[in-house]
Amino acid sequence: MTSEDRECDAGSRRPVEDEVDVVAEDTQKNAKEDKEKKKGSFWKELPVLVVVALVLALVIKSFVVQAFYIPSESMENTLLTNDRVLVNKLVYHVREIERGDVVVFSGVDSWDPEVELEEPSNAVAGFFRWVGTAFGVVPGEKDYIKRVIAVGGDTVKCCDAKGRVTVNGVPIDEDYLYPGDVPSQGPFEAKVPEGRLWVMGDHRAVSLDSRAHLGDPGGGTIPVDKVIGRAFVIVWPFSRATTLPIPDTFSQPALKAAAALAGATPLLAGFAGAVPLMLWRRRWLSRR
Repeated sequence: MTSEDRECDAGSRRPVEDEVDVVAEDTQKNAKEDKEKKKGSFWKELPVLVVVALVLALVIKSFVVQAFYIPSESMENTLLTNDRVLVNKLVYHVREIERGDVVVFSGVDSWDPEVELEEPSNAVAGFFRWVGTAFGVVPGEKDYIKRVIAVGGDTVKCCDAKGRVTVNGVPIDEDYLYPGDVPSQGPFEAKVPEGRLWVMGDHRAVSLDSRAHLGDPGGGTIPVDKVIGRAFVIVWPFSRATTLPIPDTFSQPALKAAAALAGATPLLAGFAGAVPLMLWRRRWLSRR
């Protein structure tokens, strides 16, 4: 190949190289434009994502699980001040409230708040208070957390010869109480009406629970329909993360048998009253 031929060949390749450079520039330009579009799209979609996330969180909070802030010492050492717990709001749609459950309930129009909170100074502060309460960041002024000791139909009393609380005459061993606390500083006895609960804090020395409301309507008990849900796990701080099971003492066969007997008493009384009537009727008919 002559030098002229090589020059011609080189000249014929330059346009191809130029085209490659143009394509590379176009690719880079398109990539830059796509990146800018994606960035712009993200910032446009961010408010929508935030709103959707808040709506979903509020739906879950309203119907499924809600976080609650522990504002006082009334449940120590089971729950400490500033702990956060998750509350199952569905569980009592599939089972009854049981003795030993740790429940969160509303004290609106009944119990006074255990912790006094300042009223929000304006609507914005009120909104952030509401959001903080909804997500367990700040305490709810009228929300309480206590342990269920007795349910509707039970008779709860303190104390037996060994200083223990009894339910339907059966003593419960409360190893979850705050160290050094006694089951109650003073005696009490109450018959729990149907549809209501007798609740007490685990730190009996400082807890303003059913014992402190004996003179209120319901004799210190709370309505079942005021229960928000069952606290089942501590989620914050991480070092204290644990579940909140029902203590074994509430699984005593004697306690369950006593409860069953208490529930059957009206029926047995009905039979006891019916037998004399049936005998009298037979005797009366035989004389005719």
